[in-house]
Amino acid sequence: MAKFVSEKIKMKSESRLAAVQATYMIAFGQLPVDEVIKDFTDGKIGRFVIDEDEVTQSETMVEVNEMDKPYFEEIVRGVHKNKENLEKSIQAYLSEGYSFERMNGTLQALLLCAMYEIIHTNDVDANVIIKEYVDLAYAFFSKKEPKMVNALLDKIAKEIRG
Repeated sequence: MAKFVSEKIKMKSESRLAAVQATYMIAFGQLPVDEVIKDFTDGKIGRFVIDEDEVTQSETMVEVNEMDKPYFEEIVRGVHKNKENLEKSIQAYLSEGYSFERMNGTLQALLLCAMYEIIHTNDVDANVIIKEYVDLAYAFFSKKEPKMVNALLDKIAKEIRG
């Protein structure tokens, strides 16, 4: 039973990574939502990630685990459908002087997916969602951005979920 749960968790984690990538592609590549979702679910995009070896300073392509395709699609479609409201909500939680629009595109996509999940997936504990997206932030950025993601999502989750 534990193996089933851990596989299910891994699949949701992969869904989140793919959702961030797809959200970025849709927004900044101006690609059709249906096309991007199909490319990811068919395995044409997102099957591999770059693994950097700090010792040898080399990069290798590593195949990612299978994702929960319906969960991935729910996040991507949900973000796309609610994008304007999600952006406004995120902006409302940012400290004065910070602008969602001026953030790095990957960071925007990550925050949009996280915000969507915090608001719309009440069957997943907020702390799990926060940890997953902070881990993704560490995969994409140095320490500054992941710390900001952690603080921001924690603030949002406390207010929205109580």
